[in-house]
Amino acid sequence: MSVMMKQAPFDQTAAEAFAERIGGAIDSGAVAFMLSLGHRLGLFDTLAGMEPATSKAIAERAGLAERYVREWLAAMVTARIVDYDPAARLYVLPPEHAACLTRGAPLGNLAVYGQHVAIMGAVQDRVLACFETGEGTAYGDYPCFHQVMAEDSGQTVAAGLFDAILPLAGGVADALEAGIDVLDAGCGRGEALRAMAARFPASRFVGYDLCPDAVGFAEDAARAEGLANVRFEQRDLTGYDERDRFDFVTSFDAVHDQKDPEGLIRGLHGALRPGGVYLMQDIGGSARLENNLDFPMATLLYAISCVHCTPISLGQGGAGLGTMWGWETAETMLRGAGFASVERHVLPHDPMNVWFVSRKA
Repeated sequence: MSVMMKQAPFDQTAAEAFAERIGGAIDSGAVAFMLSLGHRLGLFDTLAGMEPATSKAIAERAGLAERYVREWLAAMVTARIVDYDPAARLYVLPPEHAACLTRGAPLGNLAVYGQHVAIMGAVQDRVLACFETGEGTAYGDYPCFHQVMAEDSGQTVAAGLFDAILPLAGGVADALEAGIDVLDAGCGRGEALRAMAARFPASRFVGYDLCPDAVGFAEDAARAEGLANVRFEQRDLTGYDERDRFDFVTSFDAVHDQKDPEGLIRGLHGALRPGGVYLMQDIGGSARLENNLDFPMATLLYAISCVHCTPISLGQGGAGLGTMWGWETAETMLRGAGFASVERHVLPHDPMNVWFVSRKA
């Protein structure tokens, strides 16, 4: 991209092609919202287990009102997601489509991310005010946000935690087996931490998160799962300054929207005992806009940044680095915090995220 940009003569053909593309983008936004509805209502899971069926049969299987299900199915048909036989009035979800739209789908459940589009609409007026005032937002402004993030974490973190993620930090799994102290900073509903606590009963686990509703959910889930080696605490990590307390620290998609990401990383370095390991996952985009033109779901990530991550940081009095703060920024902060080594990884099945393994001297 050149920094010298000149106004070109008006191109009618290009204008019409662009208008068509914008119309398609608006239509795709509607598809994303309907994906969210289908996911929340369990309709994709219902369809995946059925032979071609009428809207009445689908609604009965899902326990929903037929008239609404029929209208939702119409949107899915015109979006080329559900196939339709007009003569028999039968609908079917092809298995190739179910492979990325159902819970536990082999290609991941992309319908989960449609919920972000629905959340954006719900907070539009609040964000419009932020544009005018420069102020920020609070976590409570976002309906169901922790539920969505927990589902996302279940796919990107918990599902591959033992086979793909912990092996990045060589030696940590053996230490967990033997028994160490572990912190998850920004734990949300605690799915990853609870999975580790169940897998490694000799270790001791602590989760901190700012949001009391997320912590309450994590505590209830841990009790229900009979986990005595994990606890959760509602805690603002601004100015975090525990010393030499943990052997292993994790944070999963939790640093970039903190009030002070750099200060938190320094605090987590200080909280590690000598030789301790910090495993950090965050969005893997670049700090440079021009490098993100072909990054997976880049527009969605910038939109989430505009509507959530940036205003959440600003609302805490932070710098508002945003979702796409960049792996370069994260790596610079990790090295500046004093870690003896910093390794960056991108997993083959997950190009959207970056994983850092940092070791304290």
